[in-house]
Amino acid sequence: MEFKAMKFKSLYKYLLVAAVLLTAAAGCKKDPNNPGKEYAPNMYLPVGYEPYKQEKANPINPQGLTMRLPVAGTVARRNYTTSFGQSDSAVVDLMVYNIPADSIEIAEKVLKNPVPLNEKTMAEGKVLYDRYCQHCHGASGAGDGKVAAMYKGVPNYASDAYKNMNEGHIFHVITHGRARMWPHGSQINPEERWKIVHYVQKLQKGA
Repeated sequence: MEFKAMKFKSLYKYLLVAAVLLTAAAGCKKDPNNPGKEYAPNMYLPVGYEPYKQEKANPINPQGLTMRLPVAGTVARRNYTTSFGQSDSAVVDLMVYNIPADSIEIAEKVLKNPVPLNEKTMAEGKVLYDRYCQHCHGASGAGDGKVAAMYKGVPNYASDAYKNMNEGHIFHVITHGRARMWPHGSQINPEERWKIVHYVQKLQKGA
């Protein structure tokens, strides 16, 4: 009886090893891109057509593709085409600012403020200045904001060293930052930056 029990134990052991080998062999496929059995396909395969997924053919687009190529010769950019005032028929394209951070001399020479100077734009410039600049530069532009006490070296706009900074210089520094000033191009769009420039130029005059 003991011999029979041992014989069956060995048989079961061989059967178990054979089952494991058969399972492993069945799981091996020639296609390296086939992940095998998916137990939760909804976690991997989108229900809709997503641009970066191509598990199924898209019946709407050519060649069944989901991702489409952009129109030849086009570059997407944010739309900053705008006009100022109802009576002003001129449309100004502010575009996205693309003068490099280390080329402030170019900005000083070529940039002119496209936003008209009037009471409305000056008032809007003050609001934006108070929101983004006052904590360092102070309410009057004297460099005495609360953050300036920690940073040190924040300029006084009305001082001899800074009162002649032109509009291109100011716009460039707001965009890219300089020295300890951080860039604000991602927080403030070009039109808003130009309105701040108007207000800073007012502070340069000690007004």
